[in-house]
Amino acid sequence: MKAVIVLLVPLLLPLVSAQTFRWGPCPTPMVQPNFELNKYLGKWYEIEKLPASFAKGKCIEANYILRPDNTVQVVNVQTYKGKIRKAEGTAIIQDLREPAKLGLSFSYFTPYTPYWVLSTDYSSIALVYSCTDVLRLFHVDYAWILSRSRILPPEAIYHAKETFSRDNIDVSKMIPTDQHGCDGPI
Repeated sequence: MKAVIVLLVPLLLPLVSAQTFRWGPCPTPMVQPNFELNKYLGKWYEIEKLPASFAKGKCIEANYILRPDNTVQVVNVQTYKGKIRKAEGTAIIQDLREPAKLGLSFSYFTPYTPYWVLSTDYSSIALVYSCTDVLRLFHVDYAWILSRSRILPPEAIYHAKETFSRDNIDVSKMIPTDQHGCDGPI
């Protein structure tokens, strides 16, 4: 087992260097009760996040659109090094008994990763969490504070971080997303 770990760590470190990884398995937070996907659809702006290698830009937003087959088209847009970058993916409800636990993939070749809506009021704020165990030795996690507008009051961000912390999600490395100078309302 030690040999496997010694071989895997150098291979995995580049993948997680811009992510937040922690020892042990993923926490299991509570998700939004009675989650209604149709109310969640539409545009959300990233307010703060745990660092992610795929989201280093500014003016980051996500748009969720229901497809005829009941999957969700996810279109993420950001400005990075002066250029607009777009990524399209698919989200699915993996278990109808827990509709707030979606799976998300941005490639036909990768499995769905967790995309859990921990809390939302649908009209102003959403807290989203994703975590992947690596051999139950450590986990890579992501957390986002999203809003229907490009800014949130500081007290809303504070309460959002408290919610994550109550579920044993460490948000001490969370960073704000620059939403200034973006097209659209600020």
